[in-house]
Amino acid sequence: MRVGILTGGGDCPGLNAVIRAVVRVGLGYGHEHVGIRRGWRGLLEGTTIPLDMRSVSGILPRGGTILGTSRTNPYKRDGGPEQCMRMMGELGLDALVAIGGEDTLGVADKLHKEHGMKVVGVPKTIDNDLSGTDFTFGFDTAVQIATEAIDRLHTTAESHDRVMVCEVMGRHAGWIALYAGLAGGADQILIPERPANVADVIETVLARHRRGKDFSIIVVSEGVVLDQDQLQEAELDEFGHPRLSQGSVGERLGQHIKDKTGFDTRVTVLGHIQRGGTPTAHDRVLSTRFGANAARLVEKGRFGHMVALRGNEIVDVPLADAVAELKTVPDAVFRIAEPFFG
Repeated sequence: MRVGILTGGGDCPGLNAVIRAVVRVGLGYGHEHVGIRRGWRGLLEGTTIPLDMRSVSGILPRGGTILGTSRTNPYKRDGGPEQCMRMMGELGLDALVAIGGEDTLGVADKLHKEHGMKVVGVPKTIDNDLSGTDFTFGFDTAVQIATEAIDRLHTTAESHDRVMVCEVMGRHAGWIALYAGLAGGADQILIPERPANVADVIETVLARHRRGKDFSIIVVSEGVVLDQDQLQEAELDEFGHPRLSQGSVGERLGQHIKDKTGFDTRVTVLGHIQRGGTPTAHDRVLSTRFGANAARLVEKGRFGHMVALRGNEIVDVPLADAVAELKTVPDAVFRIAEPFFG
């Protein structure tokens, strides 16, 4: 078979490892591989690069994606879905491996259901918010980067008696903030799934000072809405998500803390640092396992499915199940962290 591979949505450590695994395992089945440039945009435009043993050599530890990516949604273009199917034919593609999060795989699911596209999904998101799989690759790397940053903030916070606010990624789900905050010993963690009460955060900081702890570490997800924020209408991307361009929630929280306490407060926004660089060993292995099993699904003709991690086993689930809802942090899981606040 002639198999296309695309990476859509935000870049993520481990994408290249998946591409490498799909190609190397697929070559063993006698498949030919074509890289689709810049996600669904590349399929709409027919922009490709060849993928063979030489082109995937040495990419295992590289961050980003050699295919490039975009947040293009074919369903927002006139005749976009039909153009995707026409281009599959023009490129001679018998199957497609789509690597992405809820948006990329949501498109894959619709194209499979509505147009019969022979597509297999691979779950990718540093936010770990894709249902159907216990963990996504890229999450471990993002948590490791955030944890190291929090560790470093601890020493400078203690040295200067400062409140340090560390903003991490997480538009709708607070998995990175929760895991990194727990691992880094944060004194308060704010996630999108729970109401963010600025007064409670300030009281935590004041209580620590009353106990003689003259520094504090606050971890906040980028998607948190503070109860004192004035909500504004945000620009939406092609998938209907608000673009987080109205200023940092970390900066706003830090200003509230400084205004109410008078304590020296500094803010660190990690941003795309969490997406970049080499993946951890865990993510390299998980990506390789996902890619290898995606190639096997293609060989078996199990289209409309996504590879997933359940426990320590790689399984496959229907794409429809994987994109049905976001996997957010349950209250029971967040409560594990609460005894360590303050």
